[in-house]
Amino acid sequence: MREVSTIVTRKGQVTVPVDIRRELGLKEGDRVIFIAEEGKVRLTRAGSIVGRTAGVFKSHRRPLTAEELREAAERAMAEESDERTGS
Repeated sequence: MREVSTIVTRKGQVTVPVDIRRELGLKEGDRVIFIAEEGKVRLTRAGSIVGRTAGVFKSHRRPLTAEELREAAERAMAEESDERTGS
């Protein structure tokens, strides 16, 4: 286990150290999740919309074609981009 120290600003913000950002694969605009349990807090990277929703809905319909999958992925990426930019 590694321990890294940082400072909380007046606005309640902290800087995630670069080595931690690299380890988690965090980039500017990424969402993170704070998990508080038993007096400790864990920080984890929030998954993408595609990752969070993959396999959520099961269906008896035919599988999507490669083109339909590509279009669905593009829509999901556009939605995630809009979410990140606040559009």
